[in-house]
Amino acid sequence: MWLQQRLKGLPGLLSSSWARRVLIGLLLFLIFYWYLGAERRWRLFSGSAMPGGAAGQCLLAEIHRWRSLPGSAPVHQTEYSPRVGVHLEGKRVEVQATMLLFRKGAVLSVRCALPAGLQSARDCVTIREEFIAHRSRPNVYLQRIHVNNPSDKAVNLDVFYSNPSFGGKFSSSVEKLEDREIVLSSGRVPVENNRIVLVVVVTKKINARIQVPAKLEHKDNILSVVWTSEPIEPSKLEETFSALRDGAKRELGELLRANVDELVVDHQQAWVDLFISGIEMRKITDSHTPSSRTVNTTLYYILSSSWAPLLDRSLTGEERVRLESSLNYADHCFSGHATMHAENLWPERVSSAAQILQLVTLWTLTLQKRGCKALVAAGAHGAVQGAALSFGGLQFTENHLQFQADPDVLHNSYALRGIHYNQDLISLAVLLDAVGKPFLHVSVKQQEKPVKLYACEAGCLNEPVELTSETKGHTFPVMVTQPITPLLYISTDLRHLQDLRHTLHLKAILAHEEHMANRYPGLPFLFWFSVASLITLFHLFLFKLIYNEYCGPGAKPLFRSKPMSSRWELAAGRPPYAEAAPTWQEGDEPVDLLYVPLARVAGQEAGGPRDRGTEQQQQEDEEEEEEEEEEEEEASAQRSSRRVRQVKDWRRGAET
Repeated sequence: MWLQQRLKGLPGLLSSSWARRVLIGLLLFLIFYWYLGAERRWRLFSGSAMPGGAAGQCLLAEIHRWRSLPGSAPVHQTEYSPRVGVHLEGKRVEVQATMLLFRKGAVLSVRCALPAGLQSARDCVTIREEFIAHRSRPNVYLQRIHVNNPSDKAVNLDVFYSNPSFGGKFSSSVEKLEDREIVLSSGRVPVENNRIVLVVVVTKKINARIQVPAKLEHKDNILSVVWTSEPIEPSKLEETFSALRDGAKRELGELLRANVDELVVDHQQAWVDLFISGIEMRKITDSHTPSSRTVNTTLYYILSSSWAPLLDRSLTGEERVRLESSLNYADHCFSGHATMHAENLWPERVSSAAQILQLVTLWTLTLQKRGCKALVAAGAHGAVQGAALSFGGLQFTENHLQFQADPDVLHNSYALRGIHYNQDLISLAVLLDAVGKPFLHVSVKQQEKPVKLYACEAGCLNEPVELTSETKGHTFPVMVTQPITPLLYISTDLRHLQDLRHTLHLKAILAHEEHMANRYPGLPFLFWFSVASLITLFHLFLFKLIYNEYCGPGAKPLFRSKPMSSRWELAAGRPPYAEAAPTWQEGDEPVDLLYVPLARVAGQEAGGPRDRGTEQQQQEDEEEEEEEEEEEEEASAQRSSRRVRQVKDWRRGAET
């Protein structure tokens, strides 16, 4: 009943101008909110608020520090975690954030914990952790801990190893290494054919409890060395275990005597060397091209999961020369179409270690089947170069390096950097000018022994250009041939490029815009722009008319509300706006409807004098309106005849 009354009052509410304005504004907001998309809608309402109150404010400040920073062997799961847990005693609330640094090859974690009895964000205890799997020392794992206590009282932290119970598969013992205590953990991982892989982990022993005084900091570095064996027979278990244990303890002793900061710098420099080759996404104009984040994440997974023999200090000089030669000239890599739009090779999200290993395996198989076996054998350096070659469609042949990208996908801007070619590093970029026309930019970073490089665009009709190490680089137009041939050729042999033009046998060479116009014919852009402008202007004009009609001054109501029934109709029990024709009986005395008593009106039946009086009043009003219209017509006719007489009199005077 209440809802029915509210719905009856809705037309009267919407008849007001302010209600209409509010309704239109709400509709426009809902449309705008819908077009934001799901992710942006969440961000719009969630904002930048962090959970945890004061601890959340502390965490937000720590994350801001991150934002300001500069820029295939079989795998067996062991269930062993070398990570050491650090927890604050008596904490009231704690929040955490984690970040993966691609360029430094490290995982950063920060936790802000508010001790019991404290309320301010300034009193939050910050626990920063950095996890590093050393790149040039494949057996070394490092966890760095930094605890900052800005409060006015000391805090205690519990430190423990986060290893679960392995049911006899792993065992731990405390041993002496020189003048220090270490923890030696060992275990077995069963593999196929009833063989066993032995795992030995040697870790620096730490105190189970840390006390940080007020206004002070605590830093610690936890080094671990992990040694594993090849699959062995159970009969060789004791012999292999002794060798692994001695080797791991010896390497840990060397690390404990070394400077930890130098180990970190060495690790970061190794990652800088790996990222010499790579892909840069500059401008993406479609939805099926991978983003910069997707590309960087995929390359990091490939690099972190691939063996890097060129970073191994025990590599012999002969092996190093052989691997570097395969990088400098990867014959027939990469053959086939570009992998830029292969979604399974550039996934947007990878959420588990199994998916990472599956992705790396797929990349390895793809490169091997496309003529890149030599690069895959070179380890991580070759894998990242193969990924860069495949992304843009670069291919090595016997005498040159050719760029055979699809001309139809050059509306995206990207760069392929650090391509090894004959001791030099080549960077090739697809850029767009002010009007969106693509062109190619090539730069060369020469090494110790400079070698002349030459390049020419599709068809090689123009004389090849010598590539130098100038900072501005060299630009080439995008020309499309019929039939389709590579867009760019790079070679150390000038004569080869000069002869190449005579062996292509082309029918035509078109500029990129001419090729696109022939491939997608249609009306010129100016025509469609004019049509779109006219449609937009029409809708704006229509919106203005609707707004002035319903929201402007003198606007008409959206709903017509019925007039309220008179007091005597309601009192008589007659339904409002009854359609019964009133009758007038002789002998009924006329009454003044404005002053008739309610009791008398209540005694009248439907169709009494009240109805006849109302109808009579309406008839009188109509007659008065008709009389007024007749009077106006007569007055208008008199004015017209008066003007006619005045014109005639004027003409007579003019003739006289």
